[in-house]
Amino acid sequence: MAVWDEHRVFVDTNILLYAMDSDAGAKHERARGVVEQIWSARTGVISTQILSEWIVNLRRKLELDWKRIGSILQPYLAWTVVVLEPTDPPAAVEIASKHRVSYWDALVLCAAKKGGVAALLTEDLNSGQRIEGIEIVNPL
Repeated sequence: MAVWDEHRVFVDTNILLYAMDSDAGAKHERARGVVEQIWSARTGVISTQILSEWIVNLRRKLELDWKRIGSILQPYLAWTVVVLEPTDPPAAVEIASKHRVSYWDALVLCAAKKGGVAALLTEDLNSGQRIEGIEIVNPL
């Protein structure tokens, strides 16, 4: 049983994008399956940062029109959405410094921590690593 079947998981932009990008081959199939399982288990958590990054990539990389992007995003608002606050950038700076990760990854970790998740699904960090009490999982 996967961690996302039992526990709340934070989903990074790259997983959501691969789930939509049929040109991504095996990564598309795997990401799509993971996202479907998260929907079934109702364990998905994202942040306003992830939503914004995803919108930019749906437009730029997949060349979707605004109406299609809006229809894709709407259902994801049913997931737990962590809203970034003014105290989050300083917290992310501390995480970046302490764990030697990029600021943007640290901001994702900050939001994941606020979301009370067991794991962060991403391909941007080292799978199996534990940062701020969150397991890093590359599901691809």
